[in-house]
Amino acid sequence: MHEYLSPGRFIDSDHPSVMEFAEQHRGSRRDPLEQAINLYYAVREAVRYNPYTFSRDPQTLRGSHALATGESYCVPKATLLAGCARHCAIPARIGLADVRNHLSTPRLLELLKSDVFAMHGYTELYLNGRWVKATPAFNQGLCQLFNVAPLEFDGINDSVFHPFNRDGEKLMEYLIDHGQFSDVPETFFFAHLEKCYPHLFGEQLPGLLGHMQSDLSRA
Repeated sequence: MHEYLSPGRFIDSDHPSVMEFAEQHRGSRRDPLEQAINLYYAVREAVRYNPYTFSRDPQTLRGSHALATGESYCVPKATLLAGCARHCAIPARIGLADVRNHLSTPRLLELLKSDVFAMHGYTELYLNGRWVKATPAFNQGLCQLFNVAPLEFDGINDSVFHPFNRDGEKLMEYLIDHGQFSDVPETFFFAHLEKCYPHLFGEQLPGLLGHMQSDLSRA
């Protein structure tokens, strides 16, 4: 478990702000399961989900970066949760998967030119002798905006995207699970994204995103 407890380049559990955040939200009890639950909700709500924050700059994958900016997408939020867990001596790793989003906004479809979200990130925490998935991406305000029940986490059952929204419409489905990693595999991560969205890598991405008005601003 050493590699899942040690600081990484992106799961920067030794960063002062990550350590401070973990200490602030882990709770007074030293039960790892209870701490993991507390940290999950803290990360989910402290960093607002915004897919338009994606950047080709690897530094933006750090958990500390998500914490500093206060908004990010699924992968940096997952690395932040993993970093907080490692600081609290809870083994943690990052998982990556391609998912299909059936309720994507028109602007996001315009940006991606696809309804597939490649390299969706989640966290796995080792609790009570087994790995448990935790997905802290969607904050409660965003879920209310899109009529989706927010994901809960009990430290026992996997917490992944709900397959339906509150109206019974299909929301998301997992297509390909790329596996779990001790840290974000930078080369593989960006290579797969470039394969899925070549147009994003052939243009000045910051300028492209700058012209996109986020539908999530009210969340």
